[in-house]
Amino acid sequence: MLFFGILKDLAGREGESLSLPDGATLKDILGHLEKRVPGLQGLLPSIAVSINQEYAGPESKLSPGDEIALLPPVSGGSQAIQRQHAAIVRETIDTRKLLDLIKQPEDGAAVVFEGVVRNHTRGRRTLYLDYEAYEEMALKQMEVLAEQALSQFAVRDVAVVHRLGRLQVGEISVAIAVASAHRSAAFEACRWLIDTLKRTVPIWKKEYFEDGAVWADGEPFPPELARAGSSPAGKPASK
Repeated sequence: MLFFGILKDLAGREGESLSLPDGATLKDILGHLEKRVPGLQGLLPSIAVSINQEYAGPESKLSPGDEIALLPPVSGGSQAIQRQHAAIVRETIDTRKLLDLIKQPEDGAAVVFEGVVRNHTRGRRTLYLDYEAYEEMALKQMEVLAEQALSQFAVRDVAVVHRLGRLQVGEISVAIAVASAHRSAAFEACRWLIDTLKRTVPIWKKEYFEDGAVWADGEPFPPELARAGSSPAGKPASK
């Protein structure tokens, strides 16, 4: 069982192993954790859960060896794309190389988005950020988003790269490049990619200030994703 972001702080550990009886569900694990992790109960309505890197609801049955991850709302080697369209890196993101990687002579438009570490949040001066992720699942979800963008918008190619680790003010945390025949489709796809990534990909950031540090408030997971405090249909669980 894996914890990320603020959940890791609340639990005081990155993960643990549990032995459960046959027929156990995610709901059984959540009940166990509610008793052991202070503050978890109030967060359950906003937490998503995965089994083996796939989102799952509380009634999902468990099997021996399953990897369970509790995911708070998300804040998302080589510079080469590790899969067809997505990559997670720990070094500086080179947007120019990313753009050169996907542009072709038939493209009439190329749009780039850079997420940059700013020097303040809500009036507090930011010193630096730390990004962490449920890496295997995050990379898989980024690839899914890239494929969805290619099918939903009239674009030829996309590339999505997110950086993890410590980032200083002014550094790029995420870069998205979209190439297409026409600019309108490229703009639409680029905006959809970053907006959806921020809501669904399990990547979190911790902000460090002169007077302390906090996990950044994330956007709620979309209603179509099962959450720890929801029934399988996505409706709030009965009390």
